Amino acid sequence: MATSVLVVDDSALMRRALKGILVDSGQFEVHTARNGVDALEQLDRIQPDVVTMDVNMPEMDGLTCLVKIMEQRPTPVVMVSSITERNALVTLEALELGAVDYVPKPGGTVSLNIDEVAIELVQKVKAAASARLNRSTGLSARIKADRPRPREAAPAGAVDLVLIGSSTGGPQLLADLLPRLPASLGAPVVVAQHIPASFTAALARRLDGLCALRVHEVDRIMTIQRGNIYLGRGSADVVVARRTDGLIVKSVPSSAEYRWHPSVDRLVASARRHLDSSRLVCALLTGMGDDGAAEMAAVRADGGRTVAEAEETAVVWGMPGELARRGGATEVLPAEAIADQLADWVR
Repeated sequence: MATSVLVVDDSALMRRALKGILVDSGQFEVHTARNGVDALEQLDRIQPDVVTMDVNMPEMDGLTCLVKIMEQRPTPVVMVSSITERNALVTLEALELGAVDYVPKPGGTVSLNIDEVAIELVQKVKAAASARLNRSTGLSARIKADRPRPREAAPAGAVDLVLIGSSTGGPQLLADLLPRLPASLGAPVVVAQHIPASFTAALARRLDGLCALRVHEVDRIMTIQRGNIYLGRGSADVVVARRTDGLIVKSVPSSAEYRWHPSVDRLVASARRHLDSSRLVCALLTGMGDDGAAEMAAVRADGGRTVAEAEETAVVWGMPGELARRGGATEVLPAEAIADQLADWVR
């Protein structure tokens, strides 16, 4: 049975373009709505599996409609927005409120170049159809009192770097997980989150306001130091390198060898070139596909420690699921237990 999708956009041109992309893929039955009010009126009747939602619309904007969808009939929502600083902030807020993913309009609010993201749109809508909606309530509400907290610890000073990879559902999970890491964490952190370039600065600022550790967008060559989290710039790759005065992290043009960017596999591979795997700790979080699984499995095989997010909490159990299937996860843990495990490993 085809997946039912409700496309919500105030532009008739965009509704037609988005519907055409989805219908042409042969996987979706597509309905359309001209704004948030129209979408809510159709929601119970159509009962879509996925909603794609514009941000800026008259009568009722996308953020307001998202909140009402989660109240009226919780449904996976993929935000489709132009790539502006304001819309980046709104889209990040939408992810915190329950949207599972986002697709950037490549040419503005009414994009004539929407075909440029056709493959991404189809993939993300397909992934959203099977996504879990348990993020919107926050991790703290779902911590099980009877779940033993993992306490395996590494010797003090035994870890040089923490590497984290995430994709679909990642921005919201990072906003829950990273603030749980203590200011005294014994190693710096580098994050590869699949994200457009225009979103990274806004996400870094938001995370910096939440975390005990300082959070930076990697927009230049930066010396890696304890007490800091380095967020790879979107639409590029983030890599670790070594200079005479120590390790650095830098943003480099995305490589066609890797499918998603910033690439988790490329980040981990670069770290392994300059550090023994036994001195690395890695976490692979929610996301579709398998980015990061191969390299993190190699880290574990060479003596490093890795954690994969458990299926029960992942919005999409693609990337962490693949790490677990490869036998590359030292631990498979629900989201609420990951920060504590990382802190225990990185004294």
